[in-house]
Amino acid sequence: MSTCTTASRHFDEPLAGTSATARTWLLLEQPGPWGARALTSSHLDPAVGRALEAAADGTGVRVALIRRPGRHADCHTVRERRVYAAHTVPGNMWLHSTTTTDPEQLLDLDFTALATGDHHTFGSVLRGRPHTGDPLALVCTNGKRDRCCALLGRPLAAELAASGVEGVWEVTHLGGHRFSPTLLVLPTGYAYGRAEAHHVKEVLQGVREGRIVTEGCRGSSAWERPGQAAELAVRAETGEDRAGALTVVATEGTAPQWEVTVAHTDGRLWHVTVAQGASLPPRPESCGSPLGSPARMDVVAVRALAATAPAL
Repeated sequence: MSTCTTASRHFDEPLAGTSATARTWLLLEQPGPWGARALTSSHLDPAVGRALEAAADGTGVRVALIRRPGRHADCHTVRERRVYAAHTVPGNMWLHSTTTTDPEQLLDLDFTALATGDHHTFGSVLRGRPHTGDPLALVCTNGKRDRCCALLGRPLAAELAASGVEGVWEVTHLGGHRFSPTLLVLPTGYAYGRAEAHHVKEVLQGVREGRIVTEGCRGSSAWERPGQAAELAVRAETGEDRAGALTVVATEGTAPQWEVTVAHTDGRLWHVTVAQGASLPPRPESCGSPLGSPARMDVVAVRALAATAPAL
């Protein structure tokens, strides 16, 4: 059976610069089935789902539904739900959690504040507190969006959970179906494609040690796609693997070419030239879609600049 992932793997489509973009993630537990647009096509009240979509629109906050790996009873009543908020920008990465019995409470959050990295609204509205457990490993499993997410994502999530990995959740949508199984790690915000269980465990161990594993990495959701590719290129150039060490401080230009400035916490700077190309030969971006040429981010040059004084 030919799938979108089959074509992507066959043509060795690059992963860098393909992560979903979100400076802040807001995750709400919702067991049971999910439709293609899960916020409005699940057992969550669709009016609440639509309101959450509207509240997050244009703010830099991305809302997604999560559920525990495995089979779920098709029940409409959920007594208590886990809620997470995570900010992914270096220098202010955080992950807070809480529970709620009323998802409508999330509409009282200040989404603009969340997007800037201010977690106080999460604490005051939902009594959220810093998450003290393991990092979150979110595996996209929404087969209603793309069958590859279910066929490849659900077994991965189940394998991780069965092997005792903490913090594993199924999630509704991470983009890039053709890279399934796809994974997002919070609070770092780095996404991965074509993930396998042993690799996910290495990624999570890296997070616990304050490191970023770049193998199979699609980029950090904190940055737009050119910045994702540029930051990963600087990591490859320098061997820097510390989480939070690099920040995308400027992106100039428009498609098909950008000049991205990447800064290190020690004051070093790099200019990275990123060009948008087309993935050839044509292939489906998603199962059932027509053949297309997905955009790819190609790093043309990485140039080190004179170091500046590090920020105090």
